[in-house]
Formats: sequence, structure tokens, C-alpha cells
Amino acid sequence: MLANSAGTGELIKAALDKGVNKIIIGMGGSATVDGGAGILSSLGVKFFNEAGDLLNPVPAELIDLARIDRSDLDKRILSCEIVILCDVDNKLLGDEGAAAVFGPQKGATADDVIKLDAMLTKLAAIALQQTGKDMTTIKHSGTAGGAAAGLFAFLNARLVSGANYFLELTGFDVALQNIDLVITGEGSIDEQTLHGKAPFAVAAMAKERNIKVIGLAGKVPSADSKALNRYFDELHSINKQQTYLAIALKHTHDNLVLTAKEIGDRLPSA
Repeated sequence: MLANSAGTGELIKAALDKGVNKIIIGMGGSATVDGGAGILSSLGVKFFNEAGDLLNPVPAELIDLARIDRSDLDKRILSCEIVILCDVDNKLLGDEGAAAVFGPQKGATADDVIKLDAMLTKLAAIALQQTGKDMTTIKHSGTAGGAAAGLFAFLNARLVSGANYFLELTGFDVALQNIDLVITGEGSIDEQTLHGKAPFAVAAMAKERNIKVIGLAGKVPSADSKALNRYFDELHSINKQQTYLAIALKHTHDNLVLTAKEIGDRLPSA
């Protein structure tokens, strides 16, 4: 409730000082749910309550948001192309939104989630009134606590799948030619992975070519998932038994090597 994205706004301002005309922002894994208010504040945007009091751009105060003043916005940003690489495709609000899905991961209580979602709802309503852009309907708008949504509405940012962007950048499509097996992974593979995470993008592209996909992670679902089965032929936890996260992290390398060897031993020889 007291954290915001202002630091990223300072980085953007520093980039503008260098004379750039295009900024690519990798978004995801933030510790904030502020709808990008911190970023906008660093660029000159001000937030006020109904009484006209200036609000600090943090969720605890933005709950009382009534007006946004863009008159001091750094005008250089409006002539700068902004591309946001998003790590999820979740929208801003609701049960699959920024507060409900990612808030608890960042320490938000059940009560905090309700307040955060209400704050984002107010922010979106004012944005729609001022810019004509609906933050609530755009794909990827829930990324980084809704920061993607705020920059979409107020800075004309273009939101794209970060995973797909990098697969295209690295020529992954070409790399899949004459391939029989793809192995991918992340810290935890679950149905949230299917909302735009890199392993999903990798698996989806491989499945389009009928290539077998194996997913490795520190944690995988204990129950069968039809949604995951569409993209992953096999899912394996590299941890053979449940353990504390700190211990699992310490042994990641060794466990990954052992699991990969087990898979390799099962593969037919060339």
C-alpha cells in the first residue's frame, strides 16, 4: 500500500535527458500495484482528492483519488515511442486483474486487494474521462500492478507480449526447424503460466509445429491440468520432495542437472 513505481519514472526521465525517441520497458515482477501512478508522478503528473489536496502517488492515498492534473507532464514523453514488454496478458480489474492475482504475491492482504482494485477502478474511470482510453479492456493492462495500463492511457504506450517479442527478436521460429523436442521452464509452472509467461510462448510456438514440449520447474501442479496439458507433454518438478524455498534455491543447479539427466536417459538414442 506504500510502494510505487516512481523509480521507473525517474529512469524514463533520465532516458529523455539523453535525447532518446524510443523507450522499451520490460514490465513484470514488480512489487507495486499503483496503476503506473508513480511513473506518471515522476514525469510531472499530479493526483488530488475531492478536497483538492495533493496525494502521494501510493495506493494508500490514491484510494481517495478524484482528479488527475497532467498540465506539468514532461512534454518530451509525448513525442517518444514507448513499447512495453508485458509478462502477462491479465487485464487491469476483477478476479483475474492486477490486484486480485498479483497483489497477494506482493504481500497484500484480502482487505488490501479490495482497496487496490477500487483504487485502480477510480484511476481507470478518470483516465477514460480525460483520455478516452479504457484501461480496463486492453490486454496486458494488469502487468506490473497495472503500470502498463497507466502508461497506455496517459503516455500512449504500446503494450505487447514480452515473451513473443523476445522469441521474434532471437529468431526462435527459425531455431525450431528440424527440432523434435523443446525443454523450457521457470520457477513455478501453473495455469498462471498460460497468461503470457515465457514458457507458454515457447510451448505454444512449438505445439504449432507438433513438437513435444517438456516443462521443468521448481514447482508444478500436483493435480492434472487439462489447460497445461494442451501445451506441455510432460511437467517435472526438479525438487524430488517438498522443501523450504531457501533450500530449493540453494540446490537449483544440482537438481536441474539431475532431472535433465533423467529425462535424457529416457530419450531414444540418435
